[in-house]
Amino acid sequence: MSFPKRFFFFSLPLLVSGALYAEGGKKVSPYAYKLTSFWGLPITNSIIMSWVVSLGIIVGFRLLAGKPQLVPSRAQAVVETLIENIRGLIEPIVGKRLLRPTFPLLIAFFTFILIQNWSGLLPGVATFGHMVDGHFVYYMRPANADLNGTLALAIIAMVAWFYYVLRYAGMKTLLYDLFGNKAAKHEVPLALYYALFIIFILVGFIEVISILFRPVSLSLRLYGNIFGGENLLTSMTSLISWIVPVPFYFLEVLVGFVQALVFTLLVAVYIGSICNHEEGH
Repeated sequence: MSFPKRFFFFSLPLLVSGALYAEGGKKVSPYAYKLTSFWGLPITNSIIMSWVVSLGIIVGFRLLAGKPQLVPSRAQAVVETLIENIRGLIEPIVGKRLLRPTFPLLIAFFTFILIQNWSGLLPGVATFGHMVDGHFVYYMRPANADLNGTLALAIIAMVAWFYYVLRYAGMKTLLYDLFGNKAAKHEVPLALYYALFIIFILVGFIEVISILFRPVSLSLRLYGNIFGGENLLTSMTSLISWIVPVPFYFLEVLVGFVQALVFTLLVAVYIGSICNHEEGH
């Protein structure tokens, strides 16, 4: 495929959406488009997109990896490079002891979020739709442009965090990390040492509140960046249909990668900050 053809393929969603939005800028609806329902539960375009991309990830990686060979093929080398790079980032954070049990979850987070983020840039996705109450509703939109999708990821992350903390650190270590007196008794005056108990307990309650808000921050950060990018591309293609929106398209490729990496590393930090104490000392 020649360069002009590749360029046209990657810029196709911008060109098509530019023709659709030529009459003026539109605001993208923050809500997913309900397609049908199952047992009273709504099935939205974001859910369908999530399922399709998930299936594509499973089939794609199975085809890429294939049967492992001593001399890897190009496809196998891509998968091995991804694994080694994520492993190199995570190991110093969670420690060698927790690398094996946490690695499947963390690399799954990174891969899933990355492909879901980039799925909004595929031709036809986040392109066609109609107006509802002054907002444009896409027929197909990336899962992470729906707050329900990012909130589900954040809840899974925090449930996994609680499991790893209890399994590999224990409740005693968790309580000490939150409320324990971290001062060395022989290095501070005795009166100050006991006074610090009150301070650390108060700080512990603040830390508990911050832990409770982690699902909110994780979900809103990812959702805000992906949904914001969706609005940015929509606005740019509605104002100027040709050439000018293309750099923003590649900007979203970078944003999608960064957000997948940030989400994964934050979950690793949450786990490692409690479970990696011994190796940290």
